[in-house]
Amino acid sequence: MSVPMALVDYVPVVLFFLASLILMRDLYHMMSKGAFALMAGGFIMIFVAGLFKATWKLLYALEICDYQALNNAFFPMQSTGFLLAAIGLIALLVWRQSEKAAAVVPFTSNMPLVGVLIIGTAGLATSLVVLSAKMKKVIPTVLFIVYFVLMLAMGYLSSRDFSEPAMNWIGEGVNVVGQLIFLAAVWLLDKAGLKTFELKK
Repeated sequence: MSVPMALVDYVPVVLFFLASLILMRDLYHMMSKGAFALMAGGFIMIFVAGLFKATWKLLYALEICDYQALNNAFFPMQSTGFLLAAIGLIALLVWRQSEKAAAVVPFTSNMPLVGVLIIGTAGLATSLVVLSAKMKKVIPTVLFIVYFVLMLAMGYLSSRDFSEPAMNWIGEGVNVVGQLIFLAAVWLLDKAGLKTFELKK
């Protein structure tokens, strides 16, 4: 693992962080405290998980240490984060919201987490596709669909042998493009007036 590769791993983390900040700001006015807390908590978990993974790679590449705890925390945190964010967004779209927040128990084995990650990513992307469609914004709708497909590709790539530098670069490339698309779609919704949009159910 090289230092440039490790540094590139921070790029999708920052892109996702920017997109999530825009979404939290724009959706705050239409969400209950419980739904917003779930979404925001999920976004924070996803961001921190990415930060942990990128930092583990950088420490390893710089030959400082192989801090496995950072690497091992990534998958449980990211998958649970996607699920929490998805629950918050789905609640926004389909339920009259109360002040009570749901509790999600984190999983510790990888197989259930694969399902959680897929469900969470699907819920997040689908909710944003529906929201874009309600705003009659075609380009963000398409971009969120592409984002979901790329995240599924990332899930597949994560099961491959990442000891090969080529696989690492492919994974980094897909992740960076996916997060760029996510940020672009969120930015377009923001410019289209998401912050003041009144959601009709």
